[in-house]
Amino acid sequence: MSGINSLNEWITTAAISMVITLITGCSGASIDTQSQPPAVTAPSVSVPAAGTGSTTSQPKQGQAGAVNTAIPYTQEVFASKLNVPWDMDIAPDGRIFFTERGGVIRVIDMGKLVEQPVYRFEKPFLQEGESGLLGLVLDKDFATNHAMYVYHTYEEGGGTRNQVLRMIESNNRLQLDKVIIDKLPGARTHDGGRVKIGPDGMLYITSGDAGQSSIAQDLSQLGGKILRIHPDSTIPRDNPFPDSPVYSLGHRNPQGLAWHPVTGKLFSTEHGQSAHDEFNLIEPGANYGWPLIEGDESEIAAKDKSKLGPGTLRLPLVHSGNETWAPSGITFVTKGPWKGNLLAANLRGAQLLRVVLGNDQQSIQQLEPLLKNELGRIRNVMEGPDGSIYIMTNNRDGRGTPGAEDDQIIRLKPNFQ
Repeated sequence: MSGINSLNEWITTAAISMVITLITGCSGASIDTQSQPPAVTAPSVSVPAAGTGSTTSQPKQGQAGAVNTAIPYTQEVFASKLNVPWDMDIAPDGRIFFTERGGVIRVIDMGKLVEQPVYRFEKPFLQEGESGLLGLVLDKDFATNHAMYVYHTYEEGGGTRNQVLRMIESNNRLQLDKVIIDKLPGARTHDGGRVKIGPDGMLYITSGDAGQSSIAQDLSQLGGKILRIHPDSTIPRDNPFPDSPVYSLGHRNPQGLAWHPVTGKLFSTEHGQSAHDEFNLIEPGANYGWPLIEGDESEIAAKDKSKLGPGTLRLPLVHSGNETWAPSGITFVTKGPWKGNLLAANLRGAQLLRVVLGNDQQSIQQLEPLLKNELGRIRNVMEGPDGSIYIMTNNRDGRGTPGAEDDQIIRLKPNFQ
């Protein structure tokens, strides 16, 4: 694949770098291979004292918990005893399809978890470490074509790969329809895995560097990238690099994608190597610096600028400094008091982060931790059509401390009209 051979002039970092230093917490790598951390308080800047998490006890399944004065929702357990749920999407008829990392797609129909899987993956499907059955998104025309797209890991010739499949649903059963993109780099760690359909109707895919950091700067490699393709697998003509699915590069392990509901700007979360977890504003053709840059390390960038691949260099809107969040799924809130805010699931951080954007809707003004240490490791968060917030825990992923009811999907029901 061809690419741009020159790097644009280094951009000034002062205007866009914003280091958030947490007051207390744990140190160490921010990938989601960490054990449960000690409590972490709110960031030291631009975060109100209120809203550091609720103190309500865990509700029983199907029963609403006490109203949390810190958040405008009532908490309830929506599904329990799940096996490391990873991603979910909601059909127009209200069914919720979701993946479990061990290789099973399941459905919640009429508010009840259906015991029989919608689909179960077999060999050469592979689940080791962070790999396995990951992202899922329904086609924008699911009501008529019943198509969905799933991201999974498989073994081939002794190596590990990832691919995205299109599958067709009928009566809560799935059949394979087409391989959409194949041979993405795979490994026990750094598999990316998020799939989303953007406002432009394109399929966006996050791929990790699969533990081979140098490929993130190599345009001929699909690892360490955010990819953009048509849902039929063809490459859009307006992609930033001709004949390439690459939309942005220089990523380590991006796992969150969400578009601002007004501006359409694309935001992403990314796991750092040793803390420095990132929130990025994704631009077509931009280079986010990994492995030469983490956070806003401009000194390293200045020394190694010649080693960067193509694209204009962009630094994160905010990063976690020397602490760690291990951010995964994200969603924009479109209803109620938090309208326009971004919610981010944190694994090692064991919390939701509520992200308040600046007036330009392209900068971060405030971070607020929610549900800190109440649910354990949080993999994903999604807003439903009625304004409910759905949260997936990952306490059975080998790094958390699972309870008898884990893993769970928690619903936050709106307390507003």
